[in-house]
Amino acid sequence: MSHSVLRNNTANHPENEPNMPESLKTSKALKAEQSTSADSSQSPFSGTTGAPKWNKTDLTWMLSLFGTAIGAGVLFLPINAGIGGIIPLLIMTVVALPMTYWAHRGLTRLVLSSSKPEGDLTDVVEEHFGIKAGVFMNILYFLSVYPILLVYSVTITNTVNSFLQNQIGINPPARWLTSLLLVGGLILIVRMGKDVIVKVMSWLVYPFIGVLVLLSVYLIPKWNTALFDSFDLNVAREASGHSLGVTLMLLVPVMVFSFNHSPMISSFAVDRRETYGKFAEVKARKTLLRAEILMVVVVMFFVFSCALALSPADMAEAKSQNITILSYLANHFDTPIIQWIAPIIAMVAVAKSFLGHYLGAAEGFEGLILKGNKSLDKDDAATARKLGTITLIFMLVTAWLTAWADPSILGMIETLCGPTIALILFLIPMWAIHKVPALARFKGKASNYFVFFMGLIALATIIYTIVQAF
Repeated sequence: MSHSVLRNNTANHPENEPNMPESLKTSKALKAEQSTSADSSQSPFSGTTGAPKWNKTDLTWMLSLFGTAIGAGVLFLPINAGIGGIIPLLIMTVVALPMTYWAHRGLTRLVLSSSKPEGDLTDVVEEHFGIKAGVFMNILYFLSVYPILLVYSVTITNTVNSFLQNQIGINPPARWLTSLLLVGGLILIVRMGKDVIVKVMSWLVYPFIGVLVLLSVYLIPKWNTALFDSFDLNVAREASGHSLGVTLMLLVPVMVFSFNHSPMISSFAVDRRETYGKFAEVKARKTLLRAEILMVVVVMFFVFSCALALSPADMAEAKSQNITILSYLANHFDTPIIQWIAPIIAMVAVAKSFLGHYLGAAEGFEGLILKGNKSLDKDDAATARKLGTITLIFMLVTAWLTAWADPSILGMIETLCGPTIALILFLIPMWAIHKVPALARFKGKASNYFVFFMGLIALATIIYTIVQAF
């Protein structure tokens, strides 16, 4: 899976482990077994002077990173990107690749700086900053997963309600009932068949990406010039309700959320270290760059296609309706293929993401309880059942109440999900590069300051929201 939240009470990232190819998992296990008997001085490629050439495992990792980076979060990006008009879109296009690549490269370098061959993110934070910092990372990681579960609780409820009302033509049941049935049903599914769910999630990754690309192509005949009217900042301000600066600031955490695949980085970095030894950083960097280029091209094509097919006013309406861009497209165009396929794809994608993040949030919650109460024995059957029940009740009640309350999805991403991810992905690695001797060779680079600055912008949305509330 991705980086462990807790080493002993394992809680890993929700969605990304299923997408690690079986060949990589087998290879990783074999190398771990061999490393116990091998001399520590005999690292891979220790006798060579040049980095190995691009190979099949590099390609497999590139596609795996690409696959895990594109999920249901992408369905919100066109709304926040397009609502401010063409100028934020153009700026986003320029910064998307360097922002995403440099941030994930920094996190990879942090994991690779561990003195332990199989050290994950928690291990390396404890090693460099102490046990308390490791505990803080555990908590921070849980807080980066749990709000996303709440986001998808609201999203699945709104997506189904929109589908029932606009495509089926019936009034949906009371919201409290719909949200309870959907959230409770999804949690029941994952509790009954975790292994099956994990496999199904991995199978859905690339079909979902394929549908996004095909839909982007399908929308091309519907492109119009409404977006270009927003070169006039007054027109853009009227649609978004914000100045250009505020629009850009609110876009950053949504970009962080949509382009994030940081949870896969620990597994990726550990595997690269085991495979390439002293060339791990070079090989990881090249693989990451190709994965990020592929991801940014696909996502930005989808974003631009949606933005050109609609208008900033349409994006504002989608935001006010609190639905994904696919649901809005289904309701906006009088085209049967979009009306039916788009919401179904949205429901499948959101359900997949909900199930995955439930796994991560539940395991993280249980792990934190075990960490906080040393007297609990995780191997005791009675304790495990009790802990599972407490976790189930907590997740069900909080996710259901949030879905029932129907808070702004993009508001939650802007003020909860994006900033928390930015702490892990943008700020902590850059701070480590500045402070940790093992990372000293990466200090002083302009890319570090850029990543740190973008992380601060993501955090600034919290302050902005608090100020606006008063």
